[in-house]
Amino acid sequence: MSTTTDDETITRRGELARLLTDRDRAVIASLGDHRVMTTHHLAALHFHDVASQQARRRLLGLHRRGVLDRFRPHLPRGGAPWHWVLGADGEHIYADIHAMDKPAQRPGSRILIAHSAKLGHALGLAGCHVEFVKAARSSGARLLRWRTEADCARRWGAHIRPDAYLRWAETEHAPVLEAFLEYDNGTEPHFRVARKLRGYTDHAAAHARTDHVLFVVPTAARESGLARALASHTTPAVTVHLTTTALLHAPGPAAAIWRPAHDTGRLTPGDIAT
Repeated sequence: MSTTTDDETITRRGELARLLTDRDRAVIASLGDHRVMTTHHLAALHFHDVASQQARRRLLGLHRRGVLDRFRPHLPRGGAPWHWVLGADGEHIYADIHAMDKPAQRPGSRILIAHSAKLGHALGLAGCHVEFVKAARSSGARLLRWRTEADCARRWGAHIRPDAYLRWAETEHAPVLEAFLEYDNGTEPHFRVARKLRGYTDHAAAHARTDHVLFVVPTAARESGLARALASHTTPAVTVHLTTTALLHAPGPAAAIWRPAHDTGRLTPGDIAT
């Protein structure tokens, strides 16, 4: 009986896979990478060229097929957008996209992030990626690479645990900025955040390179306080630049929004790269 059920499941997933579009697969890949994203995130990344209603209809269709799951956090005021995660079938499709023998997570388990203390950080980090993609699209710059928190941990966990890694170029022939990104919720004391720079110092020394670290913080006050705390820990091998979530949203990461820890002036990513 179980063999028949397994065969039926494999057949159903095969039929489902044939129904998926390239856009559907891109949505699945993004959700697998970022764990959770809102309707706004997914629309900005993958449906920017169509009406918002079409985005909502397609996401709902994927939800009804078991590819995606969704939830809405309770807010004291107003309503939250739908938050999307991979459903059971979506987990298997994500594994197929990355040629994995089996899903990295138990299918259907990602919905548990709805009750996790890490939800805000995951959403904020996904939002950072969205803003960089939007900025590259509108400015003509190039987001050459974005590595997720999990990918960074696998690659550099011996010394550092950044929230993301990116490669950015303002034009095809411009200097490339390679940077690590730290998304700060404002909950850790300054001294604990400053300790992270020790790891970057070790990493820069081990690889004979300069580590550029970009901090995205929630408020201007947090930015000022953290800049003071981090300034004495910067070196020619480890540079630190900060911005706020508001500036990341507008005018966006391609603009002169990045403040060096030791100064109040603001730079573009291209300025940092040079």
